Amino acid sequence: MNAKVKRKSLTFFVFLAISTALWLLIKLSQDYTTQSSFSLQIEDVPCDKWISTPTQNVKFAFEADGFITLAHNLIREQKRTVSISLNDVPYRQESDITFSFSSNYVAERLAERLGIGVTDITMNDATVYFNMENLKSKVVPVTLKDDLHLQRQYDRYGLPIITPASVTIYGTEETLADINSIDTQILTKDNLSQSFSEMVPLNLLGGNIRCNVEEVEVKIDIEKYTEIDLDIPIKPIDSLEIRFIPSSVQVKCLVAIKDYAKTNAESFSAIIDSADFANRNPLLHVSLQSPGNLQVLGFAPDRVEYIIISHEKDWNNR
Repeated sequence: MNAKVKRKSLTFFVFLAISTALWLLIKLSQDYTTQSSFSLQIEDVPCDKWISTPTQNVKFAFEADGFITLAHNLIREQKRTVSISLNDVPYRQESDITFSFSSNYVAERLAERLGIGVTDITMNDATVYFNMENLKSKVVPVTLKDDLHLQRQYDRYGLPIITPASVTIYGTEETLADINSIDTQILTKDNLSQSFSEMVPLNLLGGNIRCNVEEVEVKIDIEKYTEIDLDIPIKPIDSLEIRFIPSSVQVKCLVAIKDYAKTNAESFSAIIDSADFANRNPLLHVSLQSPGNLQVLGFAPDRVEYIIISHEKDWNNR
């Protein structure tokens, strides 16, 4: 008896489940009209302008079957967003700062998002309005930030070439006031032994400023270097016959191999400090002027004694 009751109960529940599933399938297959709203995000604003409220709500109605309607209702409110790029829609200026574009473009994005035809969407407003104002501008140089690691005996040759060397940045007057240059993001390279060129993004301070370009081309020359030792005569003082002790300085430097043959003592100048001489100091400081594409590792001595043999006029009256 119990087995018979169980079979009847099981049959009833199976029938109820099938009936419910069929009823639900029929309901979900029907079309429904649903009122909804999405957050509209306006993107790709021209770099010289800004939108104070780039996000606004758009209201619309759509007609779709129960499956799509159910899927829409399961979307959390914060996820109900759709984006419009000002690069993709023709917008027009209504007044000094007010602009507009047709809401049909929003309907197209909503249709793509919901997986329905654009004719199944009815927008509450025919036009989307937004305020867009001009930003202040400023031309500043670009500064390279890098962390380059080179192979042994290799180093940079000359200064990096940045193209463009200067850019136009845009922002509020307060934001631009203290900005005198714009940095690149950090360029990192390891084990370098060859020259290279690379596009490097700019660091736009977390989006607080905009720029007419997003990245710059950086060219860096890398050369193999070797050591060279040179004897550089100390340059005499005009109108004075003077003997320096010693008469020259010894310079040790790194020079690019391609410049080795043309690097000689004439490429340098060892000059004494005229103020030391005017003050009759017993030792004169020596400074070294060198070409820009080599690295001076050191020179000695940096001070020399001297003997005045003759002079045409007193140094203090020069």
